Amino acid sequence: QEWKNTFATWDPQDFCNISQIILPTNTYWSPPIFILERVNGQNSNLDYMVIMHNGSFNSTQPFQVTLTCSLMILKFPFDTQTCNLSIASFLHPAVTDLVMKTRRTPAEMMKSSQSYFLTDGEWKFTNLSIIEYIEQIDDGQFSVVTYVISMERRPTLYILNLILPTCALYLLDMAVLFGPSSLEEKISFQIAIILGSSMLAVILNNILPTSSNKPPVIGTH
Repeated sequence: QEWKNTFATWDPQDFCNISQIILPTNTYWSPPIFILERVNGQNSNLDYMVIMHNGSFNSTQPFQVTLTCSLMILKFPFDTQTCNLSIASFLHPAVTDLVMKTRRTPAEMMKSSQSYFLTDGEWKFTNLSIIEYIEQIDDGQFSVVTYVISMERRPTLYILNLILPTCALYLLDMAVLFGPSSLEEKISFQIAIILGSSMLAVILNNILPTSSNKPPVIGTH
């Protein structure tokens, strides 16, 4: 966070050329902001801020946070999800007191985020966009900054462990059904295929996300 306080300025030449100082965060006023989608998180103990001689304040508060997101898993495992991270302050109206702006462009944020995001996990970080707007609540207008994060699921594991075995079972079912085998052999093969399909259905039920209004196509077939 960066902001300016015109009452906290000094001339470095009058104070041994000291152009900046580090003070606890509660020494001066700081913007009270929070994340709308936040469920829980772990704050850091870095409760300090840097004050420049021209009244510029700089506060860095790294913390890990868990957010809530709406999932659309209709195309699972070939789905792309978007998650919003909205930063707001509903204590100070945007018209008179507090207006939030982003310092870096979405392209710069995208490049910086890719350097921190794990590239060998289940999700692939694809895009980041920033929306700045004014939220109307009752009789007040408040500044909100929303980061829209897009992630694409890597489907390789699901293809190898789910889709390919399912297709193999269906092909085997067709081969046995139209094959020259006797009726007893066909019944035995069909029972084995049904058991295999049941096991795949149990695996599918365990790995499918459940937080969506529409079930995935692969789960309904």
